[in-house]
Amino acid sequence: MELLGRPEQYTDEDIGSGEKGFSELLEHEKEELLQDQSDEDGKDNGGLQRIGAKSLSKKRRCTSENGSSNGKRIRKKQLVLNYYEDEDELMDEMERDTEIAFMIKSKTRKRGSPGRGRINRSSSVDSGVKDESKNTISYTSSSSPPSSPSSSVSVLRWERGRCTSRHRKNNGDVCFKCHQCMQESKTIVSCSKCKTNTYCIRCIKEWYPHMKVQDVKEFCPFCRQNCNCNACLHSTGMIKTSKRDLSDYEKTQHLTHLILSVLPFLKEFSDEQKEEIKIEANIQRESPSNIIIEQTLCFNDERVYCNHCATSIVDLHRSCPDPTCKYELCLSCCREIRQGSLLNRTEVKFQYRNRGCEYIHGGDPSRECSSVQAPDNHIEPLTGWNANDDNSITCAPKEMGGCGERKLALKRILPCDWIANLEAKAKTVIDICETKNCTFKHEYGETRTDMLRKAASREDSCDNYLYCPDSWDTLKEGGLLHFRKHWINGEPVIVQNVLEQANGLSWEPMVMWRALSENMDPNSTSQFSEVKTIDCLAGCEVEINTRQFFEGYTEGRMYGNSWPEMLKLKDWPPSDAFENLLPRHCDEFISALPFQEYTDPRAGLLNLAVKLPPGVLKPDMGPKTYIAYGLVEELGRGDSVTKLHCDMSDAVNILTHTAEIKLGDEQKSAISDLKKLHRAQDERELRNWVNSQSGRSGSQIGDDEIIEKNYNREFKVPEDHAEGPTLSGSPCMEAVDETGGGALWDIFRREDVPKLEAYLKKHVKEFRHTYCSLVERIIHPIHDQSFYLTVDHKRKLKEEFGIEPWTFVQSLGEAVFIPAGCPHQVRNLKSTPLQSCTKVAVDFVSPENAHECLRLTKDFRQLPKNHRAREDKLEIKKMILYAVDHAVKDLEALVATQV
Repeated sequence: MELLGRPEQYTDEDIGSGEKGFSELLEHEKEELLQDQSDEDGKDNGGLQRIGAKSLSKKRRCTSENGSSNGKRIRKKQLVLNYYEDEDELMDEMERDTEIAFMIKSKTRKRGSPGRGRINRSSSVDSGVKDESKNTISYTSSSSPPSSPSSSVSVLRWERGRCTSRHRKNNGDVCFKCHQCMQESKTIVSCSKCKTNTYCIRCIKEWYPHMKVQDVKEFCPFCRQNCNCNACLHSTGMIKTSKRDLSDYEKTQHLTHLILSVLPFLKEFSDEQKEEIKIEANIQRESPSNIIIEQTLCFNDERVYCNHCATSIVDLHRSCPDPTCKYELCLSCCREIRQGSLLNRTEVKFQYRNRGCEYIHGGDPSRECSSVQAPDNHIEPLTGWNANDDNSITCAPKEMGGCGERKLALKRILPCDWIANLEAKAKTVIDICETKNCTFKHEYGETRTDMLRKAASREDSCDNYLYCPDSWDTLKEGGLLHFRKHWINGEPVIVQNVLEQANGLSWEPMVMWRALSENMDPNSTSQFSEVKTIDCLAGCEVEINTRQFFEGYTEGRMYGNSWPEMLKLKDWPPSDAFENLLPRHCDEFISALPFQEYTDPRAGLLNLAVKLPPGVLKPDMGPKTYIAYGLVEELGRGDSVTKLHCDMSDAVNILTHTAEIKLGDEQKSAISDLKKLHRAQDERELRNWVNSQSGRSGSQIGDDEIIEKNYNREFKVPEDHAEGPTLSGSPCMEAVDETGGGALWDIFRREDVPKLEAYLKKHVKEFRHTYCSLVERIIHPIHDQSFYLTVDHKRKLKEEFGIEPWTFVQSLGEAVFIPAGCPHQVRNLKSTPLQSCTKVAVDFVSPENAHECLRLTKDFRQLPKNHRAREDKLEIKKMILYAVDHAVKDLEALVATQV
């Protein structure tokens, strides 16, 4: 181990230490400093003098034991290795020396010695100066004093891809600082590989806790490409994010597969437009070929939405010709008006009541809370807006936002016949590829049993096991085909050890927070000083100081009654510019992604989301971080969960970091007592609800009868639970014990959605939502995100409806692929009582699941205006059109180069 005051290759003369070596100068200054303080402060500083003397005597004994050659200075390396046997003792001693050295420098400044220069300790990097002759960029701090004969300048210099911090004095001599904190330190470690970067002991302990000093000496974090200093965290392009380069033949196969997968939807869009043109021809009493459709102006930085259903409009639509109205209607709404099936999508006004803190924990509701009438969730078809006899449509009534007078005119956004021509070009290029035998051959082969993980116990089913390869297997030949074999059937996929494909950059939230703090716009500082988190107990949004949230991530938080406070931070940082705010973490995440042909958010060849042309508004697909507290035991209420929902695109989620927190015996006892209060409250409210439905008073039905027939406690796992991957005594719990756990996933099959919705409607009063209130409304059982199915609910779901989800535990470093259209829920857990988790996710759109994205878009457009899931954020139709156009051009270029 090599611990130096500066790099080994520099001598005292090189650094300009004068006649005395650095060690002798430090010894002399220590004695002088201690003597001065003793004279000034007397007895108050006696302890410091004794400590200093003791330290000096140790040094002298060490020197005499090793001896000296002709009076020459003994090298610092020999001193350290021969005296210190324990690394902790070494670091403690070095920290004491660092403090004394700091006092020496302060004392030197007070004296104003002409022979010693001032040290600039500023670590900020505010301005850049490019040295054209050396092809380097130097960054100097704007807060440092002007250069003078008695001053020195701190320079952060990039040379041949290396970032070095040099303290350059007026005579040209150079000494090195810690690469991490940019501070001079005697207790630094020099990298033996690059021989350029050095890290101080303090930074190694704080920011690289999993690395030993010897590891840094052999191969420093910068050489490992996982340095988390501010300069490196704000850099991009330092690592290669793509794991493999595709040949032209592979590109041709992938592009052909993409076009063939989405070509049916392109034909569907073209047929829909042809049908509307025929209707317009009948209205105008002209031939369809003679119809001239006026093009409406649409800029790249704007989106056009239907005024009624909020679906994105890509090309043909109807618009009010009145310049003061401009009401726009999509073709789907036009068709529903003509069929008389257009639904009224007015806002559903409802808000859960805050009954007070006592109610949340099993007590009575507060007196201030007033009763709110339950909303009417039934949506009736519109009867006052119908098509005319010639199938023309008058603008919407004024109460719906239109003028109610002018007939809607047919308009277009894209060039005339653009979609029809694109369909023809796509078919032509596919025919050419088939002629040249360039089409993709689906030769999957058998999946090895060690790549499968049991996740369900369905009878007479062949999909109880999920594909679960190691990250290295995904890079082998045939890995992508095996993935596609399961993915095309709508099955989730788990990939193990994906972080091994990356460079080991720290995903600790405080590291990301530090990077974000240094990189933020001064005008937006207040935006990041506090974060909006989800309080899992109240089910509502709360603001908390960012530092306090992250401290709770590692130390835990609780309410005044000792109930664990579970907070969840979604979509952080609060911006769609993750790549700009955390560029190094973004590169690290992309490099860890498996099957990058699908998942790469920048250049995935099979990712439809990256095919939009430059300048066009793109949906926010991520990456995004999800940071949450967690608990291994199901609390019943207030669990750290992501409730049942369905994403409108594919997604991959990587568990990047976990932190453990211990629960005390006193807190465990308090939790147990509160659970009893919760149970009594649940039984009481369920009894009241059943009696209100039957028209009888509460005294007419006994508690046992209601509990037996209508209710089972959610947090209590029955002893006779059904066989399968539940938490108690199951493969899931064994995985938690073996790997330390992480996140418990439940993902439902698409074909089971109708039965799942029926179960939720039947047992709606057994669930709690915002402010721990019983669920009082259902607009859509899944898209409302109001339900989380506990172990007991999953047992009853299988008993009553015969379905169960894929249930598995996501461990640290595992990536979970969730197909679009599969409802899923997640709960953080750990083999130890408390655990916090950091997950990073990115959305993508695969050709295999484009049909599910379209189906979900149709579902969302039926929701009320103020529903959280209603907006068409994905714009899947636009995505498919541009993806085919992009793929056709690329495929034509590749085919032209092949013989």
